[in-house]
Amino acid sequence: MPTITVGTARIPYRVVGSGPDTLALVHGTGPGSAMWDGLLDAFTDRYTVLLPDLSGSEAAEDDGAALTLETLAAQVNAVIDAAGRGPADILGFSLGAVVATAAAALRPDQVRRLIAAAGWISAEQDEYLRLSMATWLSLADHPAAFGGYATLTAFSRGFLDRIGREAVEANAAYLQPTPGTLRHIALDLSLDLAPLLPRVQAPTLVIGCTQDATIPVENTRRLHAALPGSEYAEFDTGHIVIAEETANFTRTVRDFLAAA
Repeated sequence: MPTITVGTARIPYRVVGSGPDTLALVHGTGPGSAMWDGLLDAFTDRYTVLLPDLSGSEAAEDDGAALTLETLAAQVNAVIDAAGRGPADILGFSLGAVVATAAAALRPDQVRRLIAAAGWISAEQDEYLRLSMATWLSLADHPAAFGGYATLTAFSRGFLDRIGREAVEANAAYLQPTPGTLRHIALDLSLDLAPLLPRVQAPTLVIGCTQDATIPVENTRRLHAALPGSEYAEFDTGHIVIAEETANFTRTVRDFLAAA
């Protein structure tokens, strides 16, 4: 796996597929780029897919300092540079949506098209979001509650009922309060994307999730409104739309990217 140095961080990334176009997938809060593995087959026929593991992920190495939006955005852009694949399309989910948008703002030359799924501008705009993230962070000393809370807010009630007890418990056990994940959540609470939004030039699709209890959909609608000319799609799912509506999600992404 290639690894690059960006500031104090060692950032590994995977390259999957050999398509003529490039798609960078930016992970959200948690262990890292493996969250995208179930979707790769939907893109590798057309794209060379870049999968960076950013600071705070299990695979990255850095000095453990507090994370900033600019730090993670710079890592995404550095991976595209190192792979020699720019300009690239970028798809980010949750925290990754915010980071991908920041990457597009900081390096307009680097991003052809941008998709921001289940993102937001600032937790200060939504007291529910601020309290939810602070509550999640406060559960760091209680791993079972930490994972359970994450699962409860990440998926719609109907989806949890459909997948059943064993899968629900497996999901709750997956996301643990590692130091890196806690750094991600602290960034979720503190980040403010607003100053960077006027600098985004790439055609953008914002995706919201109607039943999202992690990032309430009003936040993604607000992000869409703050990006004049952006397109908007909404799915009737919980936060993890890539699990609840995988086929429809990937179709929507491909259709937007192919419209260029």
